[in-house]
Amino acid sequence: MSRRSDPTTRQTLGRPPAVLVVPAALAAALLVLPLVALVLDTPWSTFLDQLGSQPVREALRLTAVASGATVVACLVLGTPLAWLLARVDFRGRAVLRAAVAVPLVLPPVVAGVALVTALGRNGLVGPLLREGGITLPYTTGAVVIAHTFVSMPFYVLSVEGAMRSSGERFDVVAASLGATRWTTFRRVTLPLAMPGILAGSVLAWARSLGEFGATITFAGNYPGTTQTMPSLIYTTLQGDPALARTLSMILLLASVAILAALRNRWLTTP
Repeated sequence: MSRRSDPTTRQTLGRPPAVLVVPAALAAALLVLPLVALVLDTPWSTFLDQLGSQPVREALRLTAVASGATVVACLVLGTPLAWLLARVDFRGRAVLRAAVAVPLVLPPVVAGVALVTALGRNGLVGPLLREGGITLPYTTGAVVIAHTFVSMPFYVLSVEGAMRSSGERFDVVAASLGATRWTTFRRVTLPLAMPGILAGSVLAWARSLGEFGATITFAGNYPGTTQTMPSLIYTTLQGDPALARTLSMILLLASVAILAALRNRWLTTP
């Protein structure tokens, strides 16, 4: 059945009230107008040349690697955490859920400072890492950690919501048939939560793609090592605004293309 209402239904409901249409139009303009301005103001004559330049290629490569690694980290670490919050009743669960949500509202620079305080050379666990020969700040690994820190809440909350909405009744049925909790997780819980897992992966990837503040604070902005596309755009904006608009357009096109592909593949409903 079509999602659009038929003419009879629209006539019955009447015309949309201006008190709703006007703010909706303003919201749409606020979201669309800057993007249209960016498209119109991009120097397209040099677009392909800039896309093939070494700094852009290195930044795009690092951005793709970091965002991909972030999604993998969210899948491997965030899925068990979401299951724990959704399925296990333990002391301090509410506190843990609140802690998971904190990075959602934490200013990105503060997130970077927190990472430096915890994982920096003189941070809480930095000396222990150094003893093991691990130095994180200002490395590519630091980029992935920063991206994962700010992206994980989007994934965990999405998957936890999917697991809660499916309820525990199927888990109980599986357990009554002799399935272990691990088998139930693999065969019942994960398949039912798959829409939330896919949606959470897209959200985590999108958040990682645009991450800037925590990354530049914890990992720096070194070309070829820690300079992602947002960092390159920020640096370029200081001296060449036209080039910064071109770089922004590259990232915008990449974001729209991948999100459209993911939506067509996973997020559409019949």
